[in-house]
Amino acid sequence: MMLDIPDVTKKWDHRYLQLAAIVATWSKDPSTKVGAVIVRPNRTVVSLGYNGFPRSVRDDGALYNDRPTKLLRTVHAEANAILTAGQSVKGCTIYVSPLHPCATCAGLIIQSGISRVVAYMPSKPIAWEHSFAAAQEMFDEARVVVNVTTEVTNVSPVI
Repeated sequence: MMLDIPDVTKKWDHRYLQLAAIVATWSKDPSTKVGAVIVRPNRTVVSLGYNGFPRSVRDDGALYNDRPTKLLRTVHAEANAILTAGQSVKGCTIYVSPLHPCATCAGLIIQSGISRVVAYMPSKPIAWEHSFAAAQEMFDEARVVVNVTTEVTNVSPVI
């Protein structure tokens, strides 16, 4: 479900997408770095997450460079943000950069009660195309509002 966004909301969306882009840099994954920020309706941050291995498991470069192993072990940014929130995220917005949530994360987002997704996605990776389409279909069915931007200037992290 796509809606027109007021300018003040666009300003805050821009800020939180910038934050998600910064959080993405914390990932140890050499090929894909994703960040997520969950924000309450009053615009305060609930939680941050990035893609990486679970706590307390071996977390070295050799495992990240072995793609099949990496894919089996990685907890996505959206899941990490939801799991580390420590409180209900019902009615919150999740900001994700630089990918649209996959179908599995869409299920977690819907089940957790998040009501809006804002994603920065500069390009559509062909390998994930089917998962992104399934995610969008689920979001539509669950009436989760989704806003996607492809404009690089909107999310350049200021470091």
